[in-house]
Order: sequence, then C-alpha cells, then structure tokens
Amino acid sequence: MADDARQQLRAYVEYFRDMGVHDFYRNGEPVAVESPATVVTTHAERVAVPLAAATVDRAQVSIAPSAIEKSYAEPAISKLVSFDDLAPLPGNRVAVSDRADALKAIQTEIGDCTRCPLAYAGRHTIVFGDGDPGARLMFVGEGPGADEDASGVPFVGKAGQLLNNMINAMGLKREDVYIANIVKCRPPANRVPEPVEADTCKGFLLGQMDVVQPQVVVALGATAATYLLGAKQSLAELRGRWHSCRGAKLVVTYHPAFLLRDPRQKGEAWKDLQMVMAELGLKAPAKG
Repeated sequence: MADDARQQLRAYVEYFRDMGVHDFYRNGEPVAVESPATVVTTHAERVAVPLAAATVDRAQVSIAPSAIEKSYAEPAISKLVSFDDLAPLPGNRVAVSDRADALKAIQTEIGDCTRCPLAYAGRHTIVFGDGDPGARLMFVGEGPGADEDASGVPFVGKAGQLLNNMINAMGLKREDVYIANIVKCRPPANRVPEPVEADTCKGFLLGQMDVVQPQVVVALGATAATYLLGAKQSLAELRGRWHSCRGAKLVVTYHPAFLLRDPRQKGEAWKDLQMVMAELGLKAPAKG
C-alpha cells in the first residue's frame, strides 16, 4: 500500500475511534480495536456543533443543524446540496462594523477541529480565511496546500501569488477581497476533498459567506463550484454565465493552480474576471 493510502486509512481509523466507533471488520469478521485513552466528545456532541457563534446572534449567522447532521452522519450516500438550499438566508444581517467579530466567533467555534478525517491526516494548521470582512468580492477555492497548512493563510503559495496578480489586474488589492476554501484543512497530497470532509466543513464556510455578504463570489475550480452550487458539472458548462449563491452573484473560473499547469487558459480566466469587474464597476489599472 502506498504511503499516501496508508496515511489516509490511518486517518479514517483514528477519526472513527475518536467518534466512539471501535468495532471494525475484515472479510466479514469483526476485528477488535482498542479504544483510545480519552474521547474528547461524544458523537452526538460533535454533530450538534455546526455554528454556535458566542457573540453573534444565531439569527444573524444561520445554519440548519439537520442539514449538517444528515450529511455528516450519512457520508456513504452524501447528496450534493447547494449553499442556497443548505439553510435559509439569515433574517437579520450582520452589520459591517460587527463582521470581524462575527468571523472570529466562527473561527473560535471551529477550534482545534477533529470533526472529519482531515484532522488526523497530517494537518498542521486550520486555514480559516483571509481578507476584508466587508468585502464586495469573495474568492472560494478547494482547500489549503502545503504552504497554506504551514502559514494558516489561504492562497500564499505559487497559486496564491497568481491569485494576487489576478486580483491586482482587476484593480483591487488582496486586502480588498475575502478568500476562503471549501475545506479548512489540507487534504493529504493535495488530493480533492472527500464528500464527508467537504460536507462537515461547509457549514463554517456558509457562515463566513453570510457574515461577509459579498456582492459577487468567484468559485475557483470545479470542486468549489460543485459544492457551492450543489451540482457536478464541467467548467465548460459552468463558465461564462452567472449563478446564485447566498444572495450573491457567482461566477466560475479556473483554479490558479490549474492555470500554472496550463497558462494557455489564463485568457479564458480573464474573461471570467471581466464579468466580475463589469458587475462591480471595476476598471483595470492603467499600464505604466
């Protein structure tokens, strides 16, 4: 078995142990597995923690616990649900002056998260988000890479440098936008997040989106688009038109990491960003 596969299997075993599952099977026969010395919380306690913001009114940052519990408890038959259908928009929106504190409350709620197997798969740092809590534009990627796992900040590696260039080309600075990912822990070997991982984490991303309240969201790559829109389609089918997500307009474009592998598609990505610029009334900076 390859090292990555061993690490993944070990992560899932440790994950289920921590959830209180200690009986496993091999070829139909039970295999006894010793319980860990301590179990931090019970399964019921874990699935009941979607988003309790200590200093934020629950009505302002709303998550449907039943939706999170269902996707968490039934990973084998995980069903894609769009962020629009995951929970109603909050009736009371968070004021701009309170958004930084609201985001901190969500980050505090995440804590040293062990809700999914990624916590046991070599993660070093939980990568929450970065940028302006009152941004009109939000970028959502797939998940952290090695550089992000080390720094705790999304998009700081080579793909992040390209994203910065893309943002600058739109006439903005990185600190003018908000950046987050579908999952907040690095998947082993930078693989695509598993459904149980994305489903467990998406309640926190939904909370971030409801706090920031961007006017436009850019989904970076197919994985981000799949979970945000609740449908698995090719980028060719998704690009070039507007979608809806949490009260914002959403456009799909290529992930910067893909553009590094295939620079020929940078022109196509620029077309997507020009849609965003037109919507937000942005102009590219004059070339000096």
